[in-house]
Amino acid sequence: MYKSVSTKYFMAVMLILGISIVMLSSIFTAKIHEYTVDDSDERLRKTCATVAQMLVQPDADISKEHFGAAVWQAQNTIKGVVMINTDQNIIVTDASGAVLLSTVEGVKKDADIDLSAFEFYTDEEGERFLFSILSLLPDTSEKYRIYAKSLTSREETVGYIMALKSTTKLDEILSVTSRAVIMGSLLMILAAVVAIYFITERMMRPLRSMTKATKRYAKGDFSARVEVWGDDEIAELGIAFNQMAQALDNLEKMRASFLQSVSHDLRTPMTVIAGFIDNINSGVIPPDMHRHYLEIVSNEVKRLSRMVNTLLDVSRLESGDKKYNFTDFDIAEMARLILISFEKPIEEKKIEVEFIAEDSIFVHADEDSIHRVIYNLCHNAIKFSAEGGLLRIKLERTKDEKVSVSVYNEGQGIAAEDLPYVFDRFYKSDKSRGLDKTGVGLGLYISKTMIDAHGETLCVKSEEGKNCEFAFSLKTVAPHDKNGKNLLQ
Repeated sequence: MYKSVSTKYFMAVMLILGISIVMLSSIFTAKIHEYTVDDSDERLRKTCATVAQMLVQPDADISKEHFGAAVWQAQNTIKGVVMINTDQNIIVTDASGAVLLSTVEGVKKDADIDLSAFEFYTDEEGERFLFSILSLLPDTSEKYRIYAKSLTSREETVGYIMALKSTTKLDEILSVTSRAVIMGSLLMILAAVVAIYFITERMMRPLRSMTKATKRYAKGDFSARVEVWGDDEIAELGIAFNQMAQALDNLEKMRASFLQSVSHDLRTPMTVIAGFIDNINSGVIPPDMHRHYLEIVSNEVKRLSRMVNTLLDVSRLESGDKKYNFTDFDIAEMARLILISFEKPIEEKKIEVEFIAEDSIFVHADEDSIHRVIYNLCHNAIKFSAEGGLLRIKLERTKDEKVSVSVYNEGQGIAAEDLPYVFDRFYKSDKSRGLDKTGVGLGLYISKTMIDAHGETLCVKSEEGKNCEFAFSLKTVAPHDKNGKNLLQ
């Protein structure tokens, strides 16, 4: 069982998002903890400094005996400091650790504090201090964050001032902060999950639709289309996919039409050929009529041969096996001869002919291919011309050293909706086969492919029910004589 792209994408994004949020939460919590502890320690240090100034004035000496009296005299002021800093307490001890003053519940006056549990440090100014977290007395379970400052007089310690803050409150603050960060992170993850789900669904829905449509195409059903939302890259992909599906659908319809046309066009001459030969063999047709009917059979065989050759030419063009032999030749003379070859159908339809060209115009191209292109265009123009309409073949030099070749006719024309497809394989705009009874929809496709091979473009303009014009251009060269010599040299 494979996982869909959307599932893999969703899981990958969620993993990255989860790791990122966990890392950010950890860093954020650590920074809050660091800031809270540093702020707490700074406030404890300031409290100790304030109380020390109350007990020992600068440059004043005090003996151990008088230190207790100084503490007793300043006790109300010290308690006032505690009232201001409601989250702090003060303990003052003598040099031996006996408590002289305490605002901590459970630590009474004259209690002994084990000073050996403290590890004192000396700062740059020579003052001894410590930071510690411990229980003050064996019978107290409450732990405190303690900043202790030693007071010295005549280079001997007279007592200690301790500013304390319960770690319980500090832990509560950090706990609340951590919970807030975690809840915020979970909400962010939840919001991200919802957002990523809808974004992923928005991206994957057209792709799933394309997958279903592709499976239908594989079964030969080209009617499926992808619904397009928005105007982003996915929407552009959906539009391109639908265009591809439409092209495949058109190609399938043209293929079916082609098979029907080829079947009809092959069956008709083969039926004629078989019928006449059977009648000749059986004696139904008298000997004096054999020549006439054999000529009909010969024409039908030639027609079949042309059709097969056309299909072979298409195969060679599409496989790249078609070889082009570029030479210099007179395209004006070629166009004249092609027009003359259509003298009979032109007279039958009483078509008015205009031929506009110089006496000679030399081009460098594959002569056989260009002959076939002009022949196909003239054949189509005459076939779809109206009775007594105009047929105009025009060869005109352009400013970029090229010659423009156009074939214009008045008649049926081509519908606007058919114009984008006239050069497609097997496409026939005359669906009813009212005028085009013999074509299989490959002439214009072959012509365009050959012109493309010359690096030029075959284009069409038409007004339905009025006229139609096909045109292409080729590079001109200097004129040559019959022996191929450049006449300008």
